[in-house]
Amino acid sequence: MLQTYNALYGLLMNLSFSRVPTLAVWGGVGGVALVYFTDWRLILDYVPYINGKFKKDD
Repeated sequence: MLQTYNALYGLLMNLSFSRVPTLAVWGGVGGVALVYFTDWRLILDYVPYINGKFKKDD
């Protein structure tokens, strides 16, 4: 029983670690899509370089 559990656990860990880069890329794409489709100015006001480009003249 323990040997079967260890083999299954090893297989699941191997599959999960091989998919980490793919999940990271999809997460990045999702983050960019979120910024694109929402109020991008609200989110990008917290990015230091981009924040300087959109100074408000109050």
